[in-house]
Amino acid sequence: MTTPTTPVPPARDSEERGVRLVPVLLILTVVSGLVDAVSYLGLGHVFTANMTGNVVILGLASAGAPGFSIRHAATSLACFLPGAVVGGRLSARLRGGSHRTWARLSLAAEAVLIGAASAVAFAWPHAGAAQYALIALMAFAMGLRNATVRQLGVADVTTTVLTTTLTHLAAESRLGGGTDRRFPRRAGAVVAMFAGACLGAWLVLHHGLGIPLVIAALAAGALAVAASGRE
Repeated sequence: MTTPTTPVPPARDSEERGVRLVPVLLILTVVSGLVDAVSYLGLGHVFTANMTGNVVILGLASAGAPGFSIRHAATSLACFLPGAVVGGRLSARLRGGSHRTWARLSLAAEAVLIGAASAVAFAWPHAGAAQYALIALMAFAMGLRNATVRQLGVADVTTTVLTTTLTHLAAESRLGGGTDRRFPRRAGAVVAMFAGACLGAWLVLHHGLGIPLVIAALAAGALAVAASGRE
């Protein structure tokens, strides 16, 4: 008499383990709001995540508009681009491999860079040179992240800009003749950016630059441990 065997469940794909990429990227969008609130309010009207804004600021400053700095905007752009280069190299090295490993490495690097920025903010809160160090660290981290997010290819959640997301939100809505198929993630990205900027602004105005950067670093670090490789 044959003894029935218990079926063995299939091994779970390692890419599935952890938090899906859509919620991970939405949390990173909150982090972008925090980071840009710190840089814009605390570092002389400059962005470190939103480079479109920096190009506009550079144009305003070049025309002599008060309250904007060519050096700050140029520093942010000059450090964002090498970060994106590093992100591109990492993407090329890991392309075809595990998205989970790729995302986690990038997030770990972001956590370290933003953590270093928070240390600078606490150690030298009023030093002029510290402003450039903060801009450089945050912009490099955002360049690295943007290159990684672009290669991961999750639609509608770029984590740092919303123009395309808002366009799709309106154009592909039922009013625009669409189906609203991706409404939740698109609306979520807008809400996430707003929430991060609002929280970041409140923290900067009441507690300085260090605390929002600590929160941003901890969030990136937690995601580096928890992110999966699946959308």
